[in-house]
Amino acid sequence: MDSKLIPWPGASAPSRRGFLRQTALAAAFFSVRGAFAEELSRRTIMVEEGPFYPPKLPLDTDNDLLILNDSITPAVGEITHLSGRLLDIKGNPIRNATVEIWSTDHEGVYLADRANQAKYDSHFQGFGRFLTSSTGEYYFRTIKPVRYPGRQAPHIHFKIKAKGRADWTTQLFVKGDPGNAKDGIYQNLGDAAAKETVTVDFTPLKNSRTAELAARFDIVLGVTPEDAH
Repeated sequence: MDSKLIPWPGASAPSRRGFLRQTALAAAFFSVRGAFAEELSRRTIMVEEGPFYPPKLPLDTDNDLLILNDSITPAVGEITHLSGRLLDIKGNPIRNATVEIWSTDHEGVYLADRANQAKYDSHFQGFGRFLTSSTGEYYFRTIKPVRYPGRQAPHIHFKIKAKGRADWTTQLFVKGDPGNAKDGIYQNLGDAAAKETVTVDFTPLKNSRTAELAARFDIVLGVTPEDAH
């Protein structure tokens, strides 16, 4: 059951309804300057879903992956405010689309693989979803991804579910991470311009007392049959 609130820095705890109305503002607040280009030159590339989408979704699937339900113990990791806009190739916002993310905890364990692991962070939600606003904004509070056995490049998985479109997946990578050059999936994404569409800075959040980070990932989807007419 999703019952927790996640106010952003400088804000008092809002009502849950008020919080959900204001998350687009939070996304804008955590934007990394210069991350969004006025002209869209290239759509975001699709990256394989991989094997670790949760076979059974947790009871808590909101956009704060650091706190489970009403727990007061947060997940371990570098707190990251992950935001962006979901857009079509013309730059129009895609509203009321479901953005889902999932990634490993700080131990490198996915929610889907906990039954096979002796050690994992039970406080990390591991999966979250958010319905885009009228401006296409989404926002999550999570941890900076870490590498794990089998993959050298830390990453966060994304799945987009929108009316009139087939489900679409990609992976978000950390700009400048040395593991990118050693990761088979990352190296097979295409040229540098293609990689750039799924690689972003995780930037220290100004005035944060707990070394929080901000990452801005705008997702540009290609045309649908309806768009072509």
